[in-house]
Amino acid sequence: MTATDTRPALDAGLDGATDALVAWTVAARTTPLPAEVEHHVRRLLVDYVAAVVPGSRTQPAQAVAGHVATSYGAAPGSGATAVGLGRVSAPGAALLNGTSCHSLEVDDGYTPGSVHPTSVAFPAVLAEAEALGSDTETTVRALAVGHEAVSRLAAAGHPATWRNHFHNTPLAGVVGATCGVAVLHGLDEDTLHHALGIAASHAGGLFAFLGQSAEVKRMHPGKAARDAVASVELAVAGLTGPRAIIEAKHGYVEAFAADGFDVERLLGGLGERWVMLDSYVKPYPSCRHLHGPIDAVLALKRDGVSAADVASVDVATYTVASHHASTEVDSLLDAQMSIPFAIATTLVHDEVGLTEFDDAARLDPAVRSLVERVTVRADAQADADYPTLRTAVVTLRLTDGREVVERVPVPYGEPGNPVSDEEMTAKMVRLCGPVIGADAARSLADDLWAFTSLDVVAHVDEHCRGVA
Repeated sequence: MTATDTRPALDAGLDGATDALVAWTVAARTTPLPAEVEHHVRRLLVDYVAAVVPGSRTQPAQAVAGHVATSYGAAPGSGATAVGLGRVSAPGAALLNGTSCHSLEVDDGYTPGSVHPTSVAFPAVLAEAEALGSDTETTVRALAVGHEAVSRLAAAGHPATWRNHFHNTPLAGVVGATCGVAVLHGLDEDTLHHALGIAASHAGGLFAFLGQSAEVKRMHPGKAARDAVASVELAVAGLTGPRAIIEAKHGYVEAFAADGFDVERLLGGLGERWVMLDSYVKPYPSCRHLHGPIDAVLALKRDGVSAADVASVDVATYTVASHHASTEVDSLLDAQMSIPFAIATTLVHDEVGLTEFDDAARLDPAVRSLVERVTVRADAQADADYPTLRTAVVTLRLTDGREVVERVPVPYGEPGNPVSDEEMTAKMVRLCGPVIGADAARSLADDLWAFTSLDVVAHVDEHCRGVA
């Protein structure tokens, strides 16, 4: 009996997709960035460090730091900076810094790809830039290319990749970040084909962490960043990978997104339009799917509603977000993934920061009671709008019998509802101040906005270790 191949046929429009991505990456090394892209890279540098510094103190980052310390040493005078640990090899630095960046759910994202590009691309590029002694102009270009490639590849595959149970950040991240690292090395097209083929063999990251308090989720970007560095270094050393890896048989699309890959999202306007400019910044330390509901509750509170007034809550949102409906919030990760908890803690407290997701908040009887009164459901119109919009409609049923409703189509921090440069610095001071002091945080923010030297990365680490 002959087995029948039941896999869907790939879109013929995919032919040459990898070639196009490779050609753009190689050309980008010597192509000046538009001023707005260069500025956005600096915004994201500030946001990146704002996440890494407090993230380096978390238990997942500390566990990874112990592993890096014993397994990723660097020869004297070489390597890169692992924030909170010191000098290690470039892959080790990328692993730890990427983990720290994602450990508190305050890193940026790109809505069409449901992905966190900076937490993979920036630790990979910055670590390899330090190791190579790259200049800041080339480094900024590499950061932009890595972020852009991660964003586009994730958007092209989403939500098919999500339906197939993959976390887009490490999945698309390792391939996209490889493009950024390749810019630092000045790879030619042939070597970059091999590097991308190697990177795709590292691609993965399952959504099984959801609802299980599984902190491996925090490490997903770090692993992808590490593997991006390794993929380029291995290709430079002569290891070969499969060519045309995006469209190849058994390649990236066939493995992860054969039932829904949009090549136009990957290649449309590439080299002319930078989609990374549409990335969002997180004002609250939680999964982005929780931010629309949080914004809605904050708006209703400004209209005079209080937690004591609320009998029950209904949240109508898009299907991807509706899966974040767990009322089991025993861990920080569970709380950061739970719309019911986000609604409850926002109703009870005056602001939404790290404190509002900590142990005391999760054990607060007033918060716990509200968590059990929140219902989350998928909404057809929200699904039709997603991922262009991240719609959340929150209905509070009050104890006096009234209902009040707030609809949020675009959460705070999206390009259509942006965070200012001043608020970016303020966010860094809020998050880093408790770790290194507010004055040090402001000084580092100034250095990151200017980004005249890669030494700023080492200075961040020195402040974290108290040796500055």
